[in-house]
Amino acid sequence: MDDEVRALKAACTDTFLGNGLGRSRDLLATIDPDAGQDVYGDGGVVKQLEERIAALLGKPAAVFLPSGTMAQAATLRVHADRRGTRTIAWHPYCHLERHESQAHQRLHQLVGRSTGDLSRLLELSDLEKIAEPLAALVLELPQRDLGGQLPSWEDLAAQTGWARDRGAAVHLDGARLWEATAGYERSTAEIAALFDTVYVSFYKGVGALPGCCVAGPEQDIAQVREWRSRLGGTLFALWPAASSALARLDVTLEEMPARMRHARAIAEALQSVPEVRVLPDPPQTPMMHLLFATSADAFRATSRRLAEQTGLWLWPTASPTAEPGFVVTELTVGSATLRHKPEAIAEILSKLCT
Repeated sequence: MDDEVRALKAACTDTFLGNGLGRSRDLLATIDPDAGQDVYGDGGVVKQLEERIAALLGKPAAVFLPSGTMAQAATLRVHADRRGTRTIAWHPYCHLERHESQAHQRLHQLVGRSTGDLSRLLELSDLEKIAEPLAALVLELPQRDLGGQLPSWEDLAAQTGWARDRGAAVHLDGARLWEATAGYERSTAEIAALFDTVYVSFYKGVGALPGCCVAGPEQDIAQVREWRSRLGGTLFALWPAASSALARLDVTLEEMPARMRHARAIAEALQSVPEVRVLPDPPQTPMMHLLFATSADAFRATSRRLAEQTGLWLWPTASPTAEPGFVVTELTVGSATLRHKPEAIAEILSKLCT
């Protein structure tokens, strides 16, 4: 986002994207001024958050880290070191493979093995093609780059069982696990029980300051904690981000069923707008991809005009698709989305195709 786009967003007064405009004052308000301070990650509200996440996910222990890029690669290294093999299996859209500058390989000597197809969820048959020993299988719930799709519960259990039968760990990229609870209509602990280690994020669906936790067995989490220090993540004070996460977490979990209903209502309202398609339809979690029958340039110009004329912040750009004449964006349904009626959202989205 360049300075001109930042200035345009700063001038806007409303949005229906995710949890809102993310103003500094709003984020600062999520920090409890009386929160107990940690010292290098030890004690205070950081300990409280770790204990809360461990209990919420039904795991013996959890550790707070400043970023998911640090957290997940370190966790997978722990699994690899224990099993004596460096290969990690994952979907081609895996965040570690596509968005982390190959940190897993450069810092931890891990070998990522993509399996399956970009256009669909991972299937058991994809895993059964792998003959080499694995340190871990990574599954992302929901699969963000496929519009928030989820495998069926039966498929998920079969895939995690396949990995365990081969002696591999099973790790959940749960950056949006909170959304998956609404899609599965199951608790976080029920979902986490299928996995050895679980990563969760606090700045995405939760809308808190950046930060994350990894939960799992005490021995694994102790090693991840050591890696946090080696990688420079054990800052002198982690309490502001931890306090923000605690303030927003329960509110978000309580809101998730309503976000799920709202997502489906938006998709239903868009049935009368043929220029906008929803993927998947109906949404499987409180997020979806929207395909617009327009060009990237036209989309950008219309979005800017709406921002300038109405003060409504939308996506500044849309991404190209393999289908000529269509561009795509991602709509995450959050607390800001709930403030707008589905019919009103559909009407605004239709204008982006003009």
